[in-house]
Amino acid sequence: MDYKDTLHMPKTDFEMRGNLVKKEPKIQKRWQDIDLYGKMLEKRKDAQPFVLHDGPPYANGDIHLGHALNKILKDVINRSRYMAGYKVPYIPGWDTHGLPIETAVTKAGYDRKKMGIAEFRKICHDYALEQVARQKAGFLALGSIGDYDHPYITLQKEFEAKQIEVFGKMALDGLIYKGLKPVYWSPSSETALAEAEVEYKDMKTPTIYVKFKVKDGKGLLDDDTYFVIWTTTPWTIPANQGISLNPRMTYAVVDTDKGKLVMLEMLVDQLCKDFGCERYEIIKTFKGQEAEYITYEHPLYANDPSHVNSEGIVMLADYVTEDAGTGCVHTASGFGADDFYTVHSRYKMDVLNNVDDQGRLTEEAGEFLAGQSVWEANKTVTVKLDELGVLLKLAWLTHSYPHDWRTKQPIIYRATTQWFCSIDKIRDQLLKEIDNVEWIPSWGQQRMHNMIADRDDWCISRQRAWGVPIPIIYAEDDTPLMEKEIFDHVAKLVAQYGSNVWFERDVKDLLPEGYTSEHSPNGKFHKEMDTMDVWFDSGSSHTGAMMARGLGYPADLYFEGSDQYRGWFNSSLIVGTAVHGHSPYKQALSHGFVMDEKGVKMSKSQWNAVAPGQITKKYGADVLRLWAASVDYQADVSMGNKIMKQMANQYRKIRNTLRFCMANLDNQTFTKENCLPFGELAPLNQYILVRLKQTIDDVELAYKEYRFADAVSALTNLMTNELSAYYMDYTKDILYCDETDSRDRREVQTVLYTATEVLAKLWTPVLPHTMEEVNDYMKWNDVSIQLEDFPTLTLDFDQDALLKDMDVLFELRKKVLKALEDARHEDMIGKGLEAQLILHLDDETKGVLNRIVPNPAQWFIVSKVTFADAGDEVVVAKADGHVCPRCWNVTEADHEDGLCDRCHAVMSK
Repeated sequence: MDYKDTLHMPKTDFEMRGNLVKKEPKIQKRWQDIDLYGKMLEKRKDAQPFVLHDGPPYANGDIHLGHALNKILKDVINRSRYMAGYKVPYIPGWDTHGLPIETAVTKAGYDRKKMGIAEFRKICHDYALEQVARQKAGFLALGSIGDYDHPYITLQKEFEAKQIEVFGKMALDGLIYKGLKPVYWSPSSETALAEAEVEYKDMKTPTIYVKFKVKDGKGLLDDDTYFVIWTTTPWTIPANQGISLNPRMTYAVVDTDKGKLVMLEMLVDQLCKDFGCERYEIIKTFKGQEAEYITYEHPLYANDPSHVNSEGIVMLADYVTEDAGTGCVHTASGFGADDFYTVHSRYKMDVLNNVDDQGRLTEEAGEFLAGQSVWEANKTVTVKLDELGVLLKLAWLTHSYPHDWRTKQPIIYRATTQWFCSIDKIRDQLLKEIDNVEWIPSWGQQRMHNMIADRDDWCISRQRAWGVPIPIIYAEDDTPLMEKEIFDHVAKLVAQYGSNVWFERDVKDLLPEGYTSEHSPNGKFHKEMDTMDVWFDSGSSHTGAMMARGLGYPADLYFEGSDQYRGWFNSSLIVGTAVHGHSPYKQALSHGFVMDEKGVKMSKSQWNAVAPGQITKKYGADVLRLWAASVDYQADVSMGNKIMKQMANQYRKIRNTLRFCMANLDNQTFTKENCLPFGELAPLNQYILVRLKQTIDDVELAYKEYRFADAVSALTNLMTNELSAYYMDYTKDILYCDETDSRDRREVQTVLYTATEVLAKLWTPVLPHTMEEVNDYMKWNDVSIQLEDFPTLTLDFDQDALLKDMDVLFELRKKVLKALEDARHEDMIGKGLEAQLILHLDDETKGVLNRIVPNPAQWFIVSKVTFADAGDEVVVAKADGHVCPRCWNVTEADHEDGLCDRCHAVMSK
């Protein structure tokens, strides 16, 4: 007789293959159709809120893996906080102003210099919204849940109006000012940049040593003496206004075959050797402070006394060191922070900037240089100095140089008139707030502290068309009118019409009705045409989005990439503290960058970037989500085909473990009502419940502490070790062969049902699509498993005593498995059911085994267990008897049908 049909083999419609690529879009559409996000908010309407404020990605192009990592982990956080009992409002956002969109629109054939600015801005506006729609589709395809129907977008007129209000308050509090300062300037973008928009790359530049002839030595130096300067930016030589010396250091006049040269005494030997001097002799020394106000001839303009900087002076500056150069520092106020403060602030000289917005030298630099880019001028200036006989040495230096992070082109320091946010006035308060934030990882606190402690005032103006206007109206005497009445009026106009109103209307139509000013007796005004730094846009989102939507202040969490310590974390902290008095976030969590499998940062230029859409179309979003939750995201993470195959394999194991559990619930007819009381179960079954309860606690805590990899590890270890490799292995005999309603079988089904529910709910934040599918079969929630809480288990038995006993049993089981493996290697047995065990045990182990394990042979998955004298030995022998044709155990029973006693009894009913 064929007994196969008499076995209770697993049955379920839950597919073995995930087929996620087809299923997930349908599940996502269902979530949207039922307004799952709205239902989540409604269910938690009276609960304590948890607010993760979304840092807005820039709306330009399809999402990349960095976006995916960020959005997936945010979704894991939000879902896990919801299941922990919180109300979790989540408003996704987009950053939509600035250069990349201007550039994309320009490349599409629109020239902002040939069309009206308002018209150009409307094109940028529409393009930005197209990008938002593309990225929104990408984020939804990852399974992200939030108020995607009502996101915050920095181009929305209500957001822009709040930004104007924020600017106005900061201005009225004295934190906004206009000034001439050296700022990072991008010739390729024709605009000032903030520190957050600067990246550093190696660049090869010329380094030159030049001698400047003394004109009036003030009795200290003869007029045939030369100061020797060193610079890596020859193009700044035409703007030289001074040579700075350290007042306390000792300088030497060195007589050489190349003239009488002035340099630091301690550097004489090395420098003269570098210059190729055949002879040199120190003829005089002096302290730097003695040389103040000595004049010298500018080598390029010595023959043109009318030139604005034909003559320079010696200045004193403490920042001059012996680390590099000659100790005589070339000083050009227009192109360096130290230079600017020395020339302009200390020596009260006018700032000289002879480079235009495109990085080209102006007529002030001379006809031979006018129109050349600064990079071209490097060569021209160097050649000219050589022709004039003042170039002592030319060499090349490869060093880290600042670049525009958008155009990837080198930038310069350039003194221009800009609008600034004062950091100095609130620096102490910012540093205090940094200490009040919980930084994860903890090193983020020191990193942010150093950035704020060292940063200059924030340049917030940009020479762009596409952005929120700096809402400053000037009187006819050029006084900026910083008045609450004006700021409030402009904010109302922007709230009604959007920021384009600033560019569409005449200045008189931007002022409150009947407005007058003592600074404009003739009633004439003009408006600022610069726009705000986009970091000011996103940096005010706590007010324009979070508070405006009723989410309060501060947020519980800001979570972005580690580059945002100098970006969004930074600007948000400054604006939030300036306007509201303290940090806009309680916790700041960061993640690393996505690298390829070789550890190279992913980028389109490297041809190693993998689009999230490519992965989800091949493996499904849940597999990508599993990757995101499994990696050590706080460091840089790797991604590639090999890694995704590993993730797909891990996903299959998770899915198949759950499938086994469900398939042994008699095609889902075994329900919660059929479960037996936990306190009445046998200890072996109770043990799995204890491990489930421990996993609930571990996973909930891991989610709470943002240790997602630990949550995944705890779940996979339980499923792989305790369930698949242990519990499901030995209970198959009970599930398949026992009578349908046998007590043992019902106990195992109680455990499997409970395990399915616990695991599915714990996995939901990471694998929401798959667990929705599980819920469809198990029918825990008629709407969605996403509306469930984390599971709880109440166990009314002595768990500690049971765990202690199981430790003893697992130690014994380990010895048994080793003995069986040795027997296989010796060809004594094939599979375990061919074996019998003779156990020599100590009294404690034997007592625990007899008390906890009712059927040791079944537990060890062998056919027979006998006990011998006390000891510590496991003996394996070939089992005597024949194979039961139904359960495949070796039996000595002599029933006519050849069945073992258990199977014979089942078949007899």
